[in-house]
Amino acid sequence: MRKTIYTKFIFAYLLFALFGFMVVATFSSRAINNLVTKTEADKLYKEAIIIADTYAKDLYGSETSLESVKKQFDILALYFDSTLWIMNPSGLIVLSSDSPVDVENPVYVNNFNPADNIGGYYKVGNFYGMFDEDVLSVFAPITDGYQVLGYVTIHKSVSELKKLSEKLLTLSYYLFIILFVLSLIILIFFTSNVYRPLRKITKATEEYAAGNLRYQFQIDSEDELGYLAASLNYMASELSKGEDNQKQLVANVSHDFRSPLTSIKGYSEAMLDGTIPPELHNKYLEIVTNESDRLIKLTNSLLTLNNLNTEGMILELTDFDINTVIRKTLATFEGSCQKKKITVNLTLTGDQLFVKGDMSKIQQVLYNLLDNAIKFSNKNSEIFVETKEKHRKVFVSVKDQGIGIPKESLNQIWDRFYKTDLSRGKDKKGTGLGLSITREIIRAHGENINVISTEGEGTEFIFTLTLSDINDEEE
Repeated sequence: MRKTIYTKFIFAYLLFALFGFMVVATFSSRAINNLVTKTEADKLYKEAIIIADTYAKDLYGSETSLESVKKQFDILALYFDSTLWIMNPSGLIVLSSDSPVDVENPVYVNNFNPADNIGGYYKVGNFYGMFDEDVLSVFAPITDGYQVLGYVTIHKSVSELKKLSEKLLTLSYYLFIILFVLSLIILIFFTSNVYRPLRKITKATEEYAAGNLRYQFQIDSEDELGYLAASLNYMASELSKGEDNQKQLVANVSHDFRSPLTSIKGYSEAMLDGTIPPELHNKYLEIVTNESDRLIKLTNSLLTLNNLNTEGMILELTDFDINTVIRKTLATFEGSCQKKKITVNLTLTGDQLFVKGDMSKIQQVLYNLLDNAIKFSNKNSEIFVETKEKHRKVFVSVKDQGIGIPKESLNQIWDRFYKTDLSRGKDKKGTGLGLSITREIIRAHGENINVISTEGEGTEFIFTLTLSDINDEEE
């Protein structure tokens, strides 16, 4: 059976109760008995000293009678619930509160030795066999100068002290029970606020580990456990989105591969079995070649996007002239522009404008944006390319006068394989990956790219690059 934190906590709680009871029952009992005995002994000893310095001393100095002192002893004995004696050093009991004055029948304490009391002022026992039960006996010497005339002894039954000890011990048990109940409240609080949330979190992690990323749970708490639960829910949600994106990616890739492969297979078989006559082979071989190029372009785009998404992507950062890169990239589209009679309007800041970045990847960004601009522009229209410097940033704009992007599609154009309904008729060879690649490249540079578009009027893409320090040196 798996041991849980809760089981350990319960075990610790029961162990605490057991040891707590043992401590109260043994150590506390002994400590209370010793404390009560010592406290009572101190109190009686102070009274014995007072008696020794007053009544007893007067008795030995013949300043008062034995009967007078006996009356005082009887009163004090009732008050202290004790037995009071005056003893000689030889053990003779001169006066006792428990018996009348009887000079003719003296009583001696056998084996009494004053030396036994050196270093202490009280003892517990039957006092040399004089009592039938244990008593607490305190001694106070009666002195005259440096001579000890006798002793005042006060004897109190130990059973009376035990009653007081038991009352204090009972109070200790009550305090222990109160502490036990308080600790039980802490256990209940732990169960409600720690253990149950932990069980929910454990259950959630087991569900996530089993692949159920849509499992949801809630912990109504604003502490660390609540934050952990919210973080796990968010993590599962993001992983679920990633899983959905992966499925969507597989579906899109399968769809985009199936169409050209079907065409290639169909036309190849038709030419092989004679369905397509030899004189038309060149026409359909050209179609097969175009479909093959489309597959190659799709494969290359997927590989590029995968590399861009790899953590720690390495950029070959250099200082290069963005204006020159724009001109060279535009030159590759000269034939496409002439075919659609598109005019490119360049507005570049300065002859040279150096930026910091990976030149080949930024050239790919420009290629993708210009390719889209030309593809979706109308015939006899213009494309505007502009660079502008502001706050140590270079803003590069590519604007067309094409079909535009519907408002509801603006946030989706960066998704892989996404194509708007307006673009599907014009983008026969597109993979739907160009803008995804573009955004990943710009993000890898730590820059931003935005789009502004009006349906039926055109689209403008604007991205930023960091201005190079070379421009300051040239100035």
